[in-house]
Amino acid sequence: MTKSTKRITAIGFAGLLAVMAPAFAQGTGTTETTTKSHTNPVTGTNTTTIKTTTKTSLSLSDRKFLTDAAKGGMLEVELGKLAADKGTNPDVKAFGQRMVDDHTKANDKIKQIAAEKGVTLPTELGVMDKHTVDKLEKESGADFDRLYVSTMVKDHKKDVSDFKHESKAAKDSAVKAFASQTLPTLEHHLKLAESAANKVGASTKSASVKKSTKSSTKSGG
Repeated sequence: MTKSTKRITAIGFAGLLAVMAPAFAQGTGTTETTTKSHTNPVTGTNTTTIKTTTKTSLSLSDRKFLTDAAKGGMLEVELGKLAADKGTNPDVKAFGQRMVDDHTKANDKIKQIAAEKGVTLPTELGVMDKHTVDKLEKESGADFDRLYVSTMVKDHKKDVSDFKHESKAAKDSAVKAFASQTLPTLEHHLKLAESAANKVGASTKSASVKKSTKSSTKSGG
């Protein structure tokens, strides 16, 4: 091999690395190729269109965030439906419906991002979340209101913390944007939950039921 040939080969290899570098930086990913054929009804000419779509793999932390957010969102919707139906305090019922509306929208966005990134999300509640739903289904009246609201305070404190972290640390731009855009809504949810907790005499430290007292009866009226 001559010196000129070696030089050309080296330049070509360097160029190949430059093209491939962005792909390595973003992750391996999967490539899907779709072929469509169309025949012009007038000329009879057949046209073939080839579309290649690359789904970029997410980092483990971003993937976990999306999965956890999907699980949490499903739980918020299920518990919100219960609150809108079983809640006795007007603020609790309204908050429950707010959870159904807001988290349904957020869940749809999570599904969209997951589909684009090739992430498979859970389609049903986990064992612990089902236990939480079952526990609330067995409560009624003021006890239901207090347990539901205290659960919402606890859950949203964690949600705010997780989304705040991901809004800064996410490696994928779409995931980071979703976390940043959803964070203010979750922070507002937390404020609403804490306000409702004060009105019904619920604990804001744990999800345990606070027994009825004269003072809590007055505040929940």
